[in-house]
Amino acid sequence: MSSSLLSTTHADWQHRAATLSLDGAAYIDGHRYVTRQGESLASINPMTGTSLTEIAACGPADIDAAVDAARRAFELGAWSRAEPTTRRRCLQALATQVRDHAEELALLDSLEAGKCIHEALDDVEEAALLFDWFGELQDKCYDQLAPSPNRVQATVAHEPLGVVAAVVPWNFPLHNAAVKLAPALAAGNSVVLKPAEESSLSALRLAELATQAGLPPGVLNVVPGYGHVAGEALGRHAGVDALGFTGSTEIGKRFLVYSGESNMKPVWLECGGKSPHLVFDDCPDLEAAVDNAVAGIFTNAGQVCSAHSRLLLQEGIAERFLEALQARIATLVPGDPLDPATTLGPLVSQAQFDKVRDYLTVGKREATLLCGGETLQAAGGDLFVAPTVFTDVEPHHRLFQEEIFGPVLSVTRFSDERQGVTLANASQYGLAASLWTADLGRAHRFCDALQAGTVTVNGVDAVSPQTPFGGMKQSGIGRDYALAGMHKYMALKTRWIHY
Repeated sequence: MSSSLLSTTHADWQHRAATLSLDGAAYIDGHRYVTRQGESLASINPMTGTSLTEIAACGPADIDAAVDAARRAFELGAWSRAEPTTRRRCLQALATQVRDHAEELALLDSLEAGKCIHEALDDVEEAALLFDWFGELQDKCYDQLAPSPNRVQATVAHEPLGVVAAVVPWNFPLHNAAVKLAPALAAGNSVVLKPAEESSLSALRLAELATQAGLPPGVLNVVPGYGHVAGEALGRHAGVDALGFTGSTEIGKRFLVYSGESNMKPVWLECGGKSPHLVFDDCPDLEAAVDNAVAGIFTNAGQVCSAHSRLLLQEGIAERFLEALQARIATLVPGDPLDPATTLGPLVSQAQFDKVRDYLTVGKREATLLCGGETLQAAGGDLFVAPTVFTDVEPHHRLFQEEIFGPVLSVTRFSDERQGVTLANASQYGLAASLWTADLGRAHRFCDALQAGTVTVNGVDAVSPQTPFGGMKQSGIGRDYALAGMHKYMALKTRWIHY
């Protein structure tokens, strides 16, 4: 992040937000597109409760137009059959465009999703890094020569699938779009992206920047709209060859149904989570563990799929940890996301606010309230929930089992390794897990035993483009990032050549 952005004041950000040009039209075949029915939905700023602009609400006919444009582009081959160096230069040019427009893209996500501006800027850089990384991968991937009989050559090659649909949520709008787009485009596919109805503007702007970076028309299309209309139409579309989804487990299951009832397209799901965060008595750095516990649940107001919402404390360290945790939580600053001093923004919508508020009532009935437990007003905004911690949470409690998607932490104590593993795995989810210990043997034992796609030792929720990310159990199917994230958008073709 540039030093000029880091030094930008609250008043500066407010002024720049006021001067933004907001365009909610869909983007199909290399240009802005007017929907067939002319329907729209309001983009609401969760901080102020006011409408930012109108966003196109694409219907089935618009989805048909986007898929048709993507198919034409794929068959023309300007991208799907381009030289690897050509695709590398284009994706890296897109990364440069993203960085050059970091301020604008961060503002769009902050205004629509209530993200703290410093977090939104981090998301922009992470998106650019993904386009850089998968771009650089282009001319470094090799197919395979398989063992074969005499006078036979057997090869295994990766080929693009065709048209990939991507459906992403509102909590990390630009970053989640890049997580799907970078590998799918790097694989040579055309993509139809449906952003969340709460946060579509940065994805629409990204499509324009991709065209400016040299991506051929039709290779990237963005179709905003309601999930039950535009999302379902993509999930059922026979012209879509694969679909990548990030969102709730409930909606992820629907996409499996849509696929089964249409063309059996592969569906890759990154769904819900209820990540455990274990701290053992021999924690090597209590202060760092507390800071990570706070970051693991209160970043983005807890609206994170891998949020470490279950804190499991070994009995010998529990009291000291909770005392330090309360002191650290007291330093969090709710307020306007455009204020660099803010560390806790509003929830994304009235519906999400109401859901989390209901869980506060559940928690007060089930467990012991340590701090928070109330809604707030901050800087004139109404959709704030105080950072909340419940203790004495038992495995059968809803607080322990259900994904809240808000700034609510449950605390459960455990006595030994066996109980710690049992509690950590007592969930339908398996997206991520973290633990703190000075015992290397214990670290390896827990990496083996924890049912999670990513296990972080002496840290929290580690993610990078170099390592796969995804879940076990009902947290999903498949992996994002790394080679696995690209190969899932490719078909394996075996060639037998007798000579």
